[in-house]
Amino acid sequence: MTEPTSSANRNPLRIGITGQAGFIGTHLFNTLRLFPEKYLLQPFEDVFFQQPETLCQWVAGCDVIVHLAAMNRHGDPQVIYETNLDLVRKLIGALEDTGSVSQVVFSSSTQEERDNPYGRSKREGRELFREWAVRTGGKFAGLVIPNVFGPFGQPYYNSAIATFSHQLTHAEEPRIEIDGHMKLIYAGELVDAIRKVIDEQADEPLISVPHTAERQVSVILEKLREFKRVYFDGGIIPVLADRFELQLFNTFRCYIDAEGHFPVALQLKTDERGTFVEAIREGTGGQCSFSTTRPGITRGNHYHTRKIERFAVIRGKARIQLRRIGTTRVMDFFLSGDSPSYVDMPIWHTHNITNLGDDDLYTLFWINETYDPADPDTYFETV
Repeated sequence: MTEPTSSANRNPLRIGITGQAGFIGTHLFNTLRLFPEKYLLQPFEDVFFQQPETLCQWVAGCDVIVHLAAMNRHGDPQVIYETNLDLVRKLIGALEDTGSVSQVVFSSSTQEERDNPYGRSKREGRELFREWAVRTGGKFAGLVIPNVFGPFGQPYYNSAIATFSHQLTHAEEPRIEIDGHMKLIYAGELVDAIRKVIDEQADEPLISVPHTAERQVSVILEKLREFKRVYFDGGIIPVLADRFELQLFNTFRCYIDAEGHFPVALQLKTDERGTFVEAIREGTGGQCSFSTTRPGITRGNHYHTRKIERFAVIRGKARIQLRRIGTTRVMDFFLSGDSPSYVDMPIWHTHNITNLGDDDLYTLFWINETYDPADPDTYFETV
C-alpha cells in the first residue's frame, strides 16, 4: 500500500483526469495546463483501467482525481450501464488499495432523473463514490451537470449541437427528433465550475451545476443555419447578441474543415488609383488592424480560448500555420496578395504568419474584442 499524503497544503496540486482525451476532458486538461503554478497534470490513458497496477500507481500520484470517463451511447443500453459502473468500481478499488486521500470529483448528469441505463449508471456511480467517502473518510464532490456543448464535441455522440454543426458544414441536412427545451452549459463554463470545486476542495456528494442557457432545439438549429448562411457561405461575421450566441458560433466554427474551406478568396478591385480589398464585413464590433512584416519574419505563435480572429493577406506572400492545442498536426496555408484571401483562427488553435516573400508582407488583422491587458485571452505557444 502506498503511504497516503495530504493535498491540503500541496502547491501545485497533482491532478489526474480519467477520460482525459474525451470532450470535457480535453477542455479541462488544456485549461488546467494554463496554470502550472496551481496544477500539475498527471497524464491518464484509458488503458489504465485494464492494468490494475498502473491504475494504482496513477491514483497514488494524484491529489485530485476528476472522473469523467464514461460511455454515453451504445447499441445495447445494458453495456452502457455495466461499463460505467465497472469504471467506478475499478477506480474505487485503486483508491482503497493505495489508501488514497485524494479529492475525487465525479461527473454525473441531469439524466440521473430519468429511468434509462445511462442515467442509472451515473446515479449509482455517484452513490458508490459517496459510500467510499463515508467508509474511508475520503473527500468526494459529485457534480450533476446539464447538457454540455462546445468545440470538439463528437457529432452523433456528445450533443445535438455538435451533430447539427457537423451536418451543416458537411452538406448534410439536420433533422430534429424531439423539439424540446435544452438546459445547456458551455464547456468552458463547466471547466470553471470544476476548477472552483478543486480550488475549494469541496466535499459534497451532490452539487447541482446550474445551466447557463436554455433554448428550444428548433431555435438553436435556426441560429446555426444562420451561421452557415451568413458566415460559412457568405464570409460575414454574424451579429452575436449575447454570450450564448458567441459560444454557439465558436462551437459551430470548429466543425468547419479548415483545410477544405480556407483560404477564402477576396474580391480585388483595381482601377487607375490602385487596388481595394474589402477584408471583413462584421456585425460584432471589435478591432481591425493592418501590419507590414519584413521578409522571413514570423508573427503570432499564440492562441485564444474565446476570441474570433481573421488574418487577411493583401500584399506579399505568406504562410499561415494552425495547430490545435494538445495535438501535433500542423496545417499550412499559403496566401498571396496576387489573389487576396483570408484564414480565420479557430479557438484553441495556436497560429502564426510568416512572410515568405522578398518584399514586405501587408496583412489585415481583425478580432472581435478590443485588447484588454487585464483579460487578454492570448496564450503563447509555438505552432
